[in-house]
Amino acid sequence: MKSFSAKIFKIGVNPYVLLPDAILKHLFKQAGREKGHIPIYVVINSQRFSQTLVKYSGKWRLYLNTPMRKAAKKDTGDVIEIGIDYDPADRTVPMHPEFELALKRNKKARLVFEKLSPSRQKEISRYINHLKTEESRSKNITRAIGFLLGRTRFVGRDKA
Repeated sequence: MKSFSAKIFKIGVNPYVLLPDAILKHLFKQAGREKGHIPIYVVINSQRFSQTLVKYSGKWRLYLNTPMRKAAKKDTGDVIEIGIDYDPADRTVPMHPEFELALKRNKKARLVFEKLSPSRQKEISRYINHLKTEESRSKNITRAIGFLLGRTRFVGRDKA
């Protein structure tokens, strides 16, 4: 694991830090690539967080969510200490069996789902997987199918 200090900046509503070149080179070497999202983990005040390093507007940024900033007791304008390394762990989000069955029953919705970006597929699957009751899961699977067919909104989205 590598460590660094960086000032917290904000773009829009998103706090982030920029990584030193030496850290980026280390992460790229570990990941075996310099493009796309790089899965990483960070350690802030002995707490570990899974995160993704992304390139936006020509700069690689590590976005700091609320739990990360709370762990650091830091916010925009402050300097934060971060431990970081590549995270080779599988981040596949399994599809809930009921949602999978609904997609098997509706081929048009399945085709639309398969054409979605992996991140959108993961977003929908994660949302359905985290629902607590069978009733809310069933209701939201119906909404997700309607969303894929262009009939309803789902998770604040208008179009698939």
